[in-house]
Amino acid sequence: MKKEKDKTTESQILEAAKQIFQTKGMDGSRMQEIADKAGINKAMLHYYFRNKQLLFEAVFNQAFTMIAPQLNAIMNDESSIEEKIKNFTFNYTSFMLQHPYLPNFIIQELNRNEVFLDKLKAKTDFPNLKKFKLKVQEEIAQGLIQPIDADQLFVNILSLNIFPFLGKPLIKAFTNNDDQAHIALVESRKTEVADFIINSIKRN
Repeated sequence: MKKEKDKTTESQILEAAKQIFQTKGMDGSRMQEIADKAGINKAMLHYYFRNKQLLFEAVFNQAFTMIAPQLNAIMNDESSIEEKIKNFTFNYTSFMLQHPYLPNFIIQELNRNEVFLDKLKAKTDFPNLKKFKLKVQEEIAQGLIQPIDADQLFVNILSLNIFPFLGKPLIKAFTNNDDQAHIALVESRKTEVADFIINSIKRN
């Protein structure tokens, strides 16, 4: 019974912390504010998480592990580069439409704390591009795609997919779209982005 209660309280804390961290970032958040949001006192919060850094890392790890397995699976399966691009674009955009807060949260905090990024990279499930790079070289050798640096290709895939979420206010201003129109624009990119990248690297 106590274990179930502890798990419930910990879940409440993580959910409250997630909302505060997403809005204010690590530096702007306060433990008292998180305790209030979770409906507990500060002493109870410190019982579960000794300090703000440990709590932040728990929230961040939870967020990052929602994305990392998808990225890893797509980049390291046996599919063609064309299929990888299609699958990544469709799955990433679909996922981010459900969790639009994640890109800003993750990028902001990784830029803020590079030491924490080193901790993430040490994890066994951190995305690895080795098989992706080998597949790129294989398809170049077979004459299926144009010669291209695999790192550059990956950056193109990632940036074209992530920017509509990171740059939402700017894109809405340029396109004069409201929230609903912006969502429709992003929805269309599930296929638009993949087609654009594939057409740019395919051999004629």
